[in-house]
Amino acid sequence: MMVNCCGLLTASKEPVPLKSIEVEVEVRDHVATVVSTLNYENKEDKPIEAVFVFPLPGDAAVCHFSAKIGQKEIVAEVKEKQKAREEYDDALSSGQQAFLLEESEQSPDIFSLSVGSLPPRESASIRLEYVTELAVQADDGLRFCLPAVLNPRYQPQGSEGSEVAIVQVTSVPASLVPYSLSFSARLSSPRPVSKVESSCSLDPLQYLNTEQTQATVKLAAGHKFDRDVELLIYYKDAHQPTAVVEAGQASAKPGTLMGDPVVMLSLYPEFPQAVMSSVASCGEFVLLLDRSGSMQGERMKSAKDTLLLLLKSLPMGCYFNIYSFGSSHEHIFPKSVEYSQETMEEALKKVGEMTANLGGTEILRPLKDIYSQPCIPNQPRQLFVFTDGEVGNTKEVINLVKKNSGSHRCFSFGIGEGASSALINGLAKEGGGHAQFITGKERMQPKVMQSLRFALQPAVVDVSVNWDVPKGVSVTALSPPITALFQGQRSLIYAQLTGQSSEAAEGCVTVKYSLAGHPSQNQLHFNLTPAEDTGLTVHRLAARTLIRSLEMEEKECTGEQGEGVKKKVVEVSVQSGVSSVFTAFIAVNKGDGEAIQGPLVRRNVPTPMMMACSMPMPSMWCAKMSMDCDMGPTPKCRSKSKSGSRSFFSGKKKKQAAMPTPQECSVKLSPKQPPRDPLLQLISLQKASGSWELDSALAAALGKTSKEVEKPKPASVNQEVWATILALIWLHGSKMDAQDEWELLAMKAVSWLRAQNAPRVTECVEAGNTLLGFKVKKDALGL
Repeated sequence: MMVNCCGLLTASKEPVPLKSIEVEVEVRDHVATVVSTLNYENKEDKPIEAVFVFPLPGDAAVCHFSAKIGQKEIVAEVKEKQKAREEYDDALSSGQQAFLLEESEQSPDIFSLSVGSLPPRESASIRLEYVTELAVQADDGLRFCLPAVLNPRYQPQGSEGSEVAIVQVTSVPASLVPYSLSFSARLSSPRPVSKVESSCSLDPLQYLNTEQTQATVKLAAGHKFDRDVELLIYYKDAHQPTAVVEAGQASAKPGTLMGDPVVMLSLYPEFPQAVMSSVASCGEFVLLLDRSGSMQGERMKSAKDTLLLLLKSLPMGCYFNIYSFGSSHEHIFPKSVEYSQETMEEALKKVGEMTANLGGTEILRPLKDIYSQPCIPNQPRQLFVFTDGEVGNTKEVINLVKKNSGSHRCFSFGIGEGASSALINGLAKEGGGHAQFITGKERMQPKVMQSLRFALQPAVVDVSVNWDVPKGVSVTALSPPITALFQGQRSLIYAQLTGQSSEAAEGCVTVKYSLAGHPSQNQLHFNLTPAEDTGLTVHRLAARTLIRSLEMEEKECTGEQGEGVKKKVVEVSVQSGVSSVFTAFIAVNKGDGEAIQGPLVRRNVPTPMMMACSMPMPSMWCAKMSMDCDMGPTPKCRSKSKSGSRSFFSGKKKKQAAMPTPQECSVKLSPKQPPRDPLLQLISLQKASGSWELDSALAAALGKTSKEVEKPKPASVNQEVWATILALIWLHGSKMDAQDEWELLAMKAVSWLRAQNAPRVTECVEAGNTLLGFKVKKDALGL
């Protein structure tokens, strides 16, 4: 079944009541406050209920929701989810207007917004506010992402959520989205803003002061919804350790989370140079590649090129294996094997044959299979997961990684637009690794190689956080314990400060840890006096952090203990006004206007999704994407769930439609393959040991004939040594812009050369430079 069967989505002639979305972002240093205004208008002659399922960042703290009808504004309250749903239903049944915002039970990056009883020719504007931290990228940029694309999420058969709701999403191809988006951001930081980059068209950056510490940027008009809105923000001298102390809410009780000051610490650990220069030569590297239908085309090609680069960069003496998954999963070796020329060649041959032909996205089974394999003594396990992140059972997957976090580190890569931030960030956070997102035409290789460098760093163990505060002040940690630290990567810590001191108004935090057997520590002194004018941003981020860790804890508890944790989540959520999986925002217009008469018609607002034109789709997705089949019941015949209220994320799990067969899914490749990137061509010839052979393939990769390459070799120099020096000169001479991609395999080549104790290296470098037309110095090569 092809996706164009769904082309009649918006052509089903139902009007879409959502007209426009306006987004304003305020970025202060590494924290963003996002205000979205959704403008609705009912142009029909009957009252409607508009339901919109949309994505938000997985770690966003949603902290405000209100509706404006005419001149009247109704601010929503956070209530226990079941109560909120019942209140919403009761309001609609009695002809009142009501608004409900709730988070999906399966994935914290999907929300449903219901606008109930919008009378004929009436307008309403909905305001939604959330705060989020910006992730640090490989090149020190800070990444803000406004998810605009919600791809269908694949729900595996028999997964935990089978009694729970699957998310009902009404989707349309990006080109058919019937509403508009405007987006502007205001940036401010103690340090100057050097530049802002984006995969979307932006109007030029406007500085608001001469120091360039404040700036604004806007999305150019006519955004096509074919991608998420991503900003990469660069500050001069970025990433200094900082502490922000924020005053409590005046109306809240002292001693509570909202009533006390809260501190947010941003730490950037610096590891001793001696430890950092010794790259580990051991480890078990397990690579897990998504081969579901949605990975077709450029995504699959890029992933295969990346696996080539990874396999060439692994150290001798390590172990490795490659798994791939879709509706089923496969592995190259029955268990991890020692890295050698033979095993590397076998793996590369199998990788070359891989296509995106395995159907759906069932990641849980291959993970269980990997974790069932015993770990190899003295070879720390490092798991690399490559996926476009379109799964419905996000929480179940993350819980499995958390359960096994003691035995491995997990590095995750979200590929393409709409990759679930909850899944990608959750895998890395619970697996003590690092998350990366690859969007648009971005090259995957540099990001993956940065993560490999992190994986080769010795694991940090025995992390402890010690607080030194004046007498009379006590500290309550709100963040879960730190399990992973990487050189130069930010670690955030939130804590509540209770009580007051007449003494010094300074505190100090010390993070102690052990790195490759060396005890190390980083310290930060901070002022206890609250900063002016930060609103409650830090409190809300702290509340979100506490809520997320309690939600994870609740999953592992049973009976009364689980109920106790759930109660605590609801309490923190209601008190802080930050949503959770157990609560929802509810607003009811209790004005004295007339009750709305007549049955309500349900209208589903479609969400943009990314699709390659020819991409085969599981038929269950197509069914969900038709507006006709999803028209809800009228209020008179409203279906109620067992507990007396119905959910927008629900209904029992529908019977899965058959997945397309691999034959239906496979891509027909034309016999003419495009010419290979010269860098990858050269890398593909490197041996597992790090050396190159002097042959016609190497000569061709260097743009020479065999004769031209062999002739200038100094006498008595081994052919492999000469070939390896030529390859290194070519990399340094023509590919410095991609150095972060080949740096590790070049280090391996240099180690091999040193082990050969080769004579006449200086002469070889001079002759190589003359042959290839470069002026690379011997020292620059690391020889």
